[in-house]
This record gives sequence, structure tokens and C-alpha cells, in this order.
Amino acid sequence: MSLMSWNVRGLGNKETTRALKNVAFKFNPSIIFLSETKMKFNNAFYVHPEGIAGARGLAPWWMNDTKVIILKSGRQLIDTEISVNGEEIWFGIFIYGPPYTKENESFWNVLYSPRIN
Repeated sequence: MSLMSWNVRGLGNKETTRALKNVAFKFNPSIIFLSETKMKFNNAFYVHPEGIAGARGLAPWWMNDTKVIILKSGRQLIDTEISVNGEEIWFGIFIYGPPYTKENESFWNVLYSPRIN
């Protein structure tokens, strides 16, 4: 089981797309998490970007043998329950932290709130 995370910006750019494909092919991750993306793919979940300054846009993608259940999501995180090939369940939180200091306290409050059961 492997996970790749990338603050991608410019995924619409051919060179960036080619680089992502090459890295994904080389390492064959079970899950790819992208932040600052506006692209869409199958086996994925999206938190769409808001505005321009500090916009996020989060997107974990996963392979067909990987089961991902979204427990909680918001503009700065996606909380998940994951299993690969029906094996042990584990939890993953995909985070894009706030770019502004004034948002830190509310971000940490969301991060430390209980999971949805």
C-alpha cells in the first residue's frame, strides 16, 4: 500500500500532467492525493476550490482495489476510512493547511473534532 501527495497547481499544463503520470506509473500508488487542483477523475472525491487567494481544491484518487469512505470533508481536509484489497481498515486525513495565520485556530478546531461514526 502506498500513497502519493502532491500540491499540484497547474495540472491542466501538459508538462505537469506528464510528470504526474510518470511518477504515478513509476511508483504505482494505491492512492493519489492532490491539492490545489481543478481536475476531475473516476474513483475520486473532490472538494472544489473557493475563490482565488487561498483557494484549495482537494482531490484524493484511488485504484479499483482500494475502498475509500469519506467520513468528513471541508475546504481544508478530507477525513477517510481506507482499505486495500479488503484488508485492514485504516484512517487517513488529507490536509491542505490554511495559508493565513488568522485561519489556524478554526482549522485546528475542525481537525480535532470527533470523526463521524
